[in-house]
Amino acid sequence: MIQMTMQVPDQLAAELLPAQRWLPLLLELGLARLETPARTTANEIITFLLGNPSPAELLNYHVSDRAQVRLQRLLALNAAGLADAAEQQELDELLRIEHLLIKAKAQLAAQHG
Repeated sequence: MIQMTMQVPDQLAAELLPAQRWLPLLLELGLARLETPARTTANEIITFLLGNPSPAELLNYHVSDRAQVRLQRLLALNAAGLADAAEQQELDELLRIEHLLIKAKAQLAAQHG
């Protein structure tokens, strides 16, 4: 893993400092270049992380019911072969978000055994 040092404006530092343990995940979500309504789900997670959750809170975290219902709908459309290109892109983005969250939770669980 690479350690990076950067300078940020004081106001941004004040927002990020409490959530510094979650910065790698925040950066990954922010750099995901999401182009569909999946951004709403990413923003939901980013907002949660900026609240500086405890490790236990992150391990127990689940996205909103709205996001879960949308993912299930897209999965059903995809399985039935009915997802259009925009829905397929949104599904891909939601699955990427889910993968990032699962990865973060697995790393956290391994650290806190």
